[in-house]
Amino acid sequence: MSKRGPETHHVVHNPEGGWDVKRGGAERASSHHDTKRQAIDEGREVSRNQGTELRVHNLNGRIGSSDSHGGDPNPPRG
Repeated sequence: MSKRGPETHHVVHNPEGGWDVKRGGAERASSHHDTKRQAIDEGREVSRNQGTELRVHNLNGRIGSSDSHGGDPNPPRG
């Protein structure tokens, strides 16, 4: 049995311009935005509604920040 990672949404740069919000593993964007801030706001709303992890990528494609909305595999102790 393979272990699956947490359900995720990603904010990624679109090479044709702007920023996309995508569900983890999806090829198509859920939504497209002119600015990264707009994409983060939309991604956070969707992630909260669906209880997923939000991963915000930098221009180079690396994950710059991450927010948990119900599916945190490593919740804080205490």
